[in-house]
Amino acid sequence: MNGNTVSMTVSDVINAHFAALTRAERQLAETLLDNYPVSGLGSITTVAENAGVSTPTVARMVQKLGFRGFPDFQARLHQELEATISNPIAKHDRWAASAPGTHTLNRFADAVMGNMRQTLSQIEPAEFDTAAALVADLKRKVYLVGGRITRSLADYLFTHLQVIRTGVTQIAANPSSWPHYVLDMRQGDVLILFDIRRYEQEMETLARFARDRGVEIVLFTDQWGSPVAKSSSKVFRARIEVPSAWDSSVMLLFLVEALIEAVQSSNWDQTRDRMKTLEGLFDSTRIFRKPV
Repeated sequence: MNGNTVSMTVSDVINAHFAALTRAERQLAETLLDNYPVSGLGSITTVAENAGVSTPTVARMVQKLGFRGFPDFQARLHQELEATISNPIAKHDRWAASAPGTHTLNRFADAVMGNMRQTLSQIEPAEFDTAAALVADLKRKVYLVGGRITRSLADYLFTHLQVIRTGVTQIAANPSSWPHYVLDMRQGDVLILFDIRRYEQEMETLARFARDRGVEIVLFTDQWGSPVAKSSSKVFRARIEVPSAWDSSVMLLFLVEALIEAVQSSNWDQTRDRMKTLEGLFDSTRIFRKPV
């Protein structure tokens, strides 16, 4: 596989080649993506039977995707699966084993710049604009939720959206209370959801409930893709790996801040009025220091 393909996930490679596949290969591709990556981890015979295609079809398609053969294809899937379930200790050990002798700042800068290039290369501006239009639509209520680590991103986005528009709700951290929020969701509302590895099971349940009520789900996830993607209208995958035991939120925050700008610009007159009102409220309090 070439360098660009190696930096992509197997699902990225399948999607990139989908238009060039035969009818039987497309049937196989759809089966693999439907329960990705688990659907590709059986024997070549099992994979073929589950997709309703022949074993030679599986062999031809993986070679068409750029793999040397089915074992090479499956090895990549195993690597991805291992990456998505890695705990902080395992991630640290993997990075430490091959870390160059440069300063931490330089290693981080190189990784983040690489993440920036790869993330932006896989995001369609039109898809981003469509998601921003959904969030900006005042006829729709907007709900936000994040996981153990990504909750801070949901909170950051909520704080800004609450200034920009009405009808914004941040879902509480306790999953036992989530059905109460679902009660108020209506068809056409928007759920912005953050979920990165190791993908929290409650997120998938919440997304399924919301989808069944006709809610548009905008998912921010990592390069491998949360299982919530199956229920989502829009999916934005950010590169998160850096030389650390922890995943990086830099690219996710970049996308969040770009979304804030897009939404506020689309409703600027109302946003400006709300900002003026809020600044007046701040001026009547002692929250911020005032010039002498």
